[in-house]
Amino acid sequence: MTHEYYNEEVVLHAIYENSAYYRTKLSIDNERSCSCSPTHINCLSAKEWLKSQIGVWQFFYESRDIRDKTLHPATFPISIAKKVISLFSHEGELVLDPFVGSGTTLIAAQDLNRNAVGFDLQEKYIELCSSRLISNNLFNKAQQIAIQDDALHISNYLDPESVSLIWTSPPYANLLNRKRKNKSRRDRNNDQLNKVEQYSQDPRDLGTMELTEYTKAMGDIFENLLPLLRPKGHCVINVPDMWWENKRITIHVSLINELRERGYELRNTIIWDRTNIVNRIGIFGYPSNYITMGTTFEYLLDFWRPKEL
Repeated sequence: MTHEYYNEEVVLHAIYENSAYYRTKLSIDNERSCSCSPTHINCLSAKEWLKSQIGVWQFFYESRDIRDKTLHPATFPISIAKKVISLFSHEGELVLDPFVGSGTTLIAAQDLNRNAVGFDLQEKYIELCSSRLISNNLFNKAQQIAIQDDALHISNYLDPESVSLIWTSPPYANLLNRKRKNKSRRDRNNDQLNKVEQYSQDPRDLGTMELTEYTKAMGDIFENLLPLLRPKGHCVINVPDMWWENKRITIHVSLINELRERGYELRNTIIWDRTNIVNRIGIFGYPSNYITMGTTFEYLLDFWRPKEL
């Protein structure tokens, strides 16, 4: 278990399966530390708020972002996490990522003085999260912790109505659990060709599941998370659709329907326009099969917990 000392208190960065803290309630703050009005949902200025009302977003990578797929096969920019966290939480409040992966959500929360907890099945990703948090080396009053555990057990760690925001980019069903053909890339013969980039073959891993099984598993997880979320607290999920055997698999539609059944209310659908960070797109489907490239856009599904469950 990795930790560091700060102000004579032990500040945990990671909890593993063999830890004394495993599946016990966390001592982590979740109250606002800002001076915003009680009616405000974030700390943004009016100008910053206006920029966020445009429903198509673009982001750029920075030097701290992980682009090496040998470290993690599916990462997103720190800037997108910071945008979502800034929009749907206040300083000092608690952010939850049930599929934390490489720890980008935790880095963004650290930058923004938010407390945050992230979960992942794989020990190697918890170690990666911990090392990134330590190297980020920001000293503020907020705490960020990565925990090696199944997302189904998150309620063991957190109190009801303690989470202000759930933000995550989960596995995209079994999208990565097949050999890469690189049809969407002009340069097909790169180091990803014919590789299976799936996170693991653990049967609990959502990335091993076809859409029906995946959707139910996601529903089970998020139903358990709903009581942890504050009334009108937001839950933002980043997903694309995918193609499988020449059929469009509408992951975002399945998740919208499932989470509605589990008690969430859909508030917004935001498009993450990725065209500015995608290079050398291949001619996919030409000339007989028109296909919009999933590599060029993804969905940000914005739900909230209704005031009355």
